[in-house]
Amino acid sequence: QVQLVESGGGLVQAGGSLRLSCLASGRTGSTDPMAWFRQAPGKEREFVAVLMWNGNRIYYGDSVKGRFTISRDNAKNTVYLQMNSLKPEDTAVYSCAAGSGSDFADGRGYTSAYKYGYWGRGTQVTVSS
Repeated sequence: QVQLVESGGGLVQAGGSLRLSCLASGRTGSTDPMAWFRQAPGKEREFVAVLMWNGNRIYYGDSVKGRFTISRDNAKNTVYLQMNSLKPEDTAVYSCAAGSGSDFADGRGYTSAYKYGYWGRGTQVTVSS
């Protein structure tokens, strides 16, 4: 079992920055992926970023490349999402997700929400224009 708790959301003006945190408790492995997804009202869930606890394989969604950075602190069992140059279209509920490395052994599917077995409750990010 893995429990995930997100924090750091809030209201920010366009062009500003926020850093989200995802604290993971329970059993995690070095090859297990940790991802961020987001969902805006009336829209489908969107992949944002993913990394492995061992630091290998970092991927970003096209809409956030160059603006968002995912990182981790293994000692704190925490994954971060640094969001810079925020835009109103970044407004969404951001959720942290954890998967099992064995489910991604072929190196594919990191952007697919259904492959992640554990989810946090999410944190709201609102970007005003």
